[in-house]
Amino acid sequence: MSEPSGNNEPVTIAATTCSALSALDEPLPGTAATALGYVCLEFPSGWGRDVLDGTALGAGLAAELSARADAAGVRFMFIRRPGRDVVRSTRMVLLARTEPGATWCERLEITHPAELLDIVPQVVAGPSPGLGAPVGEPVVLVCAHGRRDQCCAVLGRPVAGALAAEFGDAVWECSHTGGHRFAPSMILLPTGYTYGRLDAAQSADAVRAATAGRVYLPGLRGRSTWDASGQVAEIAVRTLTGTDHLDEFTVDDGTVPVVHHRDGRAWRVDIEKRDLPPRPASCGAAPKPVYPVVATRVTPVGALDRG
Repeated sequence: MSEPSGNNEPVTIAATTCSALSALDEPLPGTAATALGYVCLEFPSGWGRDVLDGTALGAGLAAELSARADAAGVRFMFIRRPGRDVVRSTRMVLLARTEPGATWCERLEITHPAELLDIVPQVVAGPSPGLGAPVGEPVVLVCAHGRRDQCCAVLGRPVAGALAAEFGDAVWECSHTGGHRFAPSMILLPTGYTYGRLDAAQSADAVRAATAGRVYLPGLRGRSTWDASGQVAEIAVRTLTGTDHLDEFTVDDGTVPVVHHRDGRAWRVDIEKRDLPPRPASCGAAPKPVYPVVATRVTPVGALDRG
């Protein structure tokens, strides 16, 4: 398996890696991490296998940040500039909320990670809290977390470098996005739309689409606002209708998700869980079965009374 590098040279990755094995038969829709909000801390180096395992921030602070992020439904990540190990006296923080119609992103500078303890709960508490400067253009996060899995580093870093050459400071390398077997993996903030298996050119197309207020469908894993079923349902309806505007849809998660268009139309999406043969979830891990969620039928149900 080969992917273009930032120098337009192929990056070859073995056919036995987790990402190569996943690409054989595992569908992408429904695989984005579920998160109503994101807190991204600039941390140039020293990442552990898990960002909150205590390696980088110390056990006490990491445990408290993890507890607060879990309670708020927020995903905590490390970010750094592509290709550079920049150490500064302050650290950039990106905050984002993903809910359609209420998305926002802010950036601010802090001097110590402990300042985030009071910030994390505010990310999903309501409208933009005004803690920092508003960010109007999409923020691009490309997983390059080599300590977590080699596929993220080998496939992600060239994509991040190529995107940075075009989109500049909008692009960051980031820690684990959830699902390194879908590498290269990319998240666009503030929406939380997450992508997998896109090369540098396709990734740039996805960023350009987001900048224009549209959703790029190839490689789309889902919007992290929803759970796996909701992500699958939204993508199925977008594919059926050809609608690509960012915030056209909301989803009622459930056993049978219902996807609502803002013009009043709605679709019921029947889903089922498939059973695929065992494969490693990460390189070197023991093979385990995977159970992707897939859409089996999309049924228009007309305008629904949402109470």
